[in-house]
Amino acid sequence: MIRDDIKAAQIAAMKAGDKESRNAISLIQSAIKNRDIEERTKAQPNDDDTLVVEVLQKMVKQRRESIEMFRKGDREELAKAEEAEVAVIERFLPAQMSEAETAAAIEAIKAELGASGMKDMGRVMAELKARHASSLDMSKASAAVKAALS
Repeated sequence: MIRDDIKAAQIAAMKAGDKESRNAISLIQSAIKNRDIEERTKAQPNDDDTLVVEVLQKMVKQRRESIEMFRKGDREELAKAEEAEVAVIERFLPAQMSEAETAAAIEAIKAELGASGMKDMGRVMAELKARHASSLDMSKASAAVKAALS
């Protein structure tokens, strides 16, 4: 499980004295704990790895947005700190699908659903998310689906 890998990495970072990794992993654990608290009120619990992957993807997205803003504000040192956190977070994410694999998955779903135009984008995106959410950046997938249906 990814959660166990994160705990093991935290212990390893502490033993190695790697302050940056330890801090980033602490942020990851905190975000996961917050998500666990949110999930308590829901009737049906999600798969644990799926939950952790969603949290990690959200963290990466937030940091990439911060990096962009820091670069626009000419704050390169802060951008580099965020990039270091992204590198630590991405160690725990499953391998992402390549563009070719994404396009093939979209075409397969499009054929299965009989999708022909932009009116079917929601159905295609829902199915794509159900099947490949942990291995896809959904914002990039959205652009690929839009291109495939246009």
